[in-house]
Amino acid sequence: MLGLMQDRPLTLTHVFHRAEQLFSHKRLITGSATGERETTVADWAVRVRRLATVLDTLGVSADGRVGTFCWNTDRHLELYLAAPCTGRVLHTLNIRLFPEQLTYIANHAEDEVVFVDRSLLPLFWPLVDQCTTVRAVVVIDDGADVEMDEILADPRVHDYETLLAAAEPFTGRFSVDDENSAAAMCYTSGTTGNPKGVVYSHRSAVLHSLITLTADAFALSERDVVLPVVPMFHANAWGLPYGALLAGCDLVFPGPNMTPEAIVDQLERHRVTVTGGVPTIWMGMRPLLADHDLSALRAIICGGSAVPRALSEAYREAIGLPMLHAWGMTETSPIAAVSTPRSHQEGWTEDARADARARQGQPAPFVELRIADPDTGEEQPWDDQATGELQAAGPWIAKEYYRGEGGGTQFTADGWLKTGDVAAVDRWGFVRLVDRTKDLVKSGGEWISSVDLENEIMAHPAVAEAAVIGIPHEKWTERPLACVVVKPGESVTAEELLEFLAPRVAKWWLPDAVEFIDEVPKTSVGKFSKKTLREKFHGHSVS
Repeated sequence: MLGLMQDRPLTLTHVFHRAEQLFSHKRLITGSATGERETTVADWAVRVRRLATVLDTLGVSADGRVGTFCWNTDRHLELYLAAPCTGRVLHTLNIRLFPEQLTYIANHAEDEVVFVDRSLLPLFWPLVDQCTTVRAVVVIDDGADVEMDEILADPRVHDYETLLAAAEPFTGRFSVDDENSAAAMCYTSGTTGNPKGVVYSHRSAVLHSLITLTADAFALSERDVVLPVVPMFHANAWGLPYGALLAGCDLVFPGPNMTPEAIVDQLERHRVTVTGGVPTIWMGMRPLLADHDLSALRAIICGGSAVPRALSEAYREAIGLPMLHAWGMTETSPIAAVSTPRSHQEGWTEDARADARARQGQPAPFVELRIADPDTGEEQPWDDQATGELQAAGPWIAKEYYRGEGGGTQFTADGWLKTGDVAAVDRWGFVRLVDRTKDLVKSGGEWISSVDLENEIMAHPAVAEAAVIGIPHEKWTERPLACVVVKPGESVTAEELLEFLAPRVAKWWLPDAVEFIDEVPKTSVGKFSKKTLREKFHGHSVS
């Protein structure tokens, strides 16, 4: 017996039409080199319809890849909908990748056109001749003082506003028949080997957007003002743009000015209620909290890497609002778990609740998680003691990489994604990341969690950032090396740090060496780059 419900595809066309019809009055605010720009969803929707026609005019094929090399802006949001709503595939290019990685990705994805913010032209234009499939480059003028006359003289180059002004808006309703067709692509950051392509379907994007509206995720609603600090080129900004359109939120975009001062100013002036970014963003903003009224905020989403407990608690003490920790990766769209407070935590001490907030959280609805022995594949119990590789399955979890890259080695025989994270899970299903498999320090046959050790080091009041890597040891195979950034105006010695750590971690976890550095190197998406540190301290050993 079959159900008697209408069979309608889950596609991003619904997100567009819902926003256009119900939330036309809502605001879209964008920071730029010349100040802020404000528009309405109604005017934005007309531009999306014009852009749909432009993609036809440019000759982009029916399922062609539409590359973007842009900041977080309302113009980028136009591309977020125009490409998938016309059956094309949005491909957000990471503006912080090395040139050889960018050209590899553009060619691997077979981008046919790339939309580039004027301020980013100096990064992209020198690579254009190496992007063999790119037939057109469209420049979005964001007010930056970048010379364009010579570039605009190239027949491949077009001005965004000129194209839109000449285009008739697409009329009627957008239609995508197959919900499993590709909507967007995002490549992994490529910390090992070439970046790999993750292809999101319309169905996965819609279901993922719905989850951002649920109470135990981000709880986006029509009353919210959302500022995505996380780049729109990074896993579709964690679903915040699509989720905000679906819910009917106002949206504030930082544009090219990603300084802590600019972001906290936007948060305050526009009474932002929900924002999201990686820990390094919030670390930079921390010294500014006392001078700004952020009372409108109800959620500061933090993800991309483990959130230091000390950072979250610093926000709670300063503005009364700790971090909302979320966990995921490009391959999980990315929301897989969120650490919202739950009823079983009622009555806990504030210290215990702080520990719970620092965990990666409970699986989101429709996401299944398990931990497995990386060698035998045997599933481990959820007792918060046993650890194993965290594996994920669900309707917005990748089942393979584009063009079969990686040979399927990151997927189990029964179809689960092997995340590369080592975790423990408690009886309520709350995940606690121990480390990345490649970042664990193996000392004398026992594992040391670099993440836990970093968090304890960063709890020291004089420490701004800390990263821990393993270095060779004659007897123990590996021992931890702590790379520490001291806050401006503060001082601390290696001996003082070790004395601070002694009562907080097991004795054999104490770093054998402390190196003071100017800053912890970051990956293209703002995570600590342990790979860079391992290269920097190659040959550093203790005995």
